[in-house]
Amino acid sequence: MPEDPRALSGPHGGSFPTTHWSLVLAAGESRNSEGRQALDVLCRLYWPPVYAYVRSAGNDAESARDLTQGFFARLLEKSDLKQADRTRGRFRSFLLASVKHFAANEWDRARAQRRGGGSSHFSLDVEAAEAKYGPSLADPQTPETIYEKQWALALLEHALARLEEEMARSKHAQHFPRFKPFLTLDGGDVSYRDLALELGLGEPAIKVAIHRMRRRFAALLREEVAQTLDNPSAAEVDDEIRYLFSVMGS
Repeated sequence: MPEDPRALSGPHGGSFPTTHWSLVLAAGESRNSEGRQALDVLCRLYWPPVYAYVRSAGNDAESARDLTQGFFARLLEKSDLKQADRTRGRFRSFLLASVKHFAANEWDRARAQRRGGGSSHFSLDVEAAEAKYGPSLADPQTPETIYEKQWALALLEHALARLEEEMARSKHAQHFPRFKPFLTLDGGDVSYRDLALELGLGEPAIKVAIHRMRRRFAALLREEVAQTLDNPSAAEVDDEIRYLFSVMGS
């Protein structure tokens, strides 16, 4: 099993894929070693929103860990991914429906199996998960909304990870930590002029570099979103991005 989801990259080579439906369908072939590797990638990419959903549905941290592990193990054991309907377009919706089905039929059995020493497909760091997703419990919104917020955040994190990888190979590699705040916050309290003086670069060069970085980040985010849709059009990607940002802002 690959330790890093990037071990099975998408067509961009070295990218951090969200999911291609071909990967989803490959994961449905549970007797195939490639299918098992694909599921391992899916588990590592998608456990955060699933954990957030399970946790916000009223389970404590340990139970949420057991149930999240049990859910993904169930996908492999029963080949539930073969039921993924590409015509529905969004893997986000398929996974949430699967979690709800699992909740209605399997949680008690899965909890008992895990506490009885049953095997799990992958490990989940509860302390790290709680530090990152525990604050969402204070959100008065539904588990479904919390799930979708965490899904959107995961896509942003994947796009940012890919951008950081690319920047590490560029001439501005050492400047990325200082450029990064300009992705969304216009640099906070730092102006282009101040940053230019700090880095010993011309202000026009700073503006051009940050503009290109923002444009590349937007393109990477579109790719991440597109990978969760089946044969997406530009309009469908735009709609999904607008929806996810509206969820994050709600």
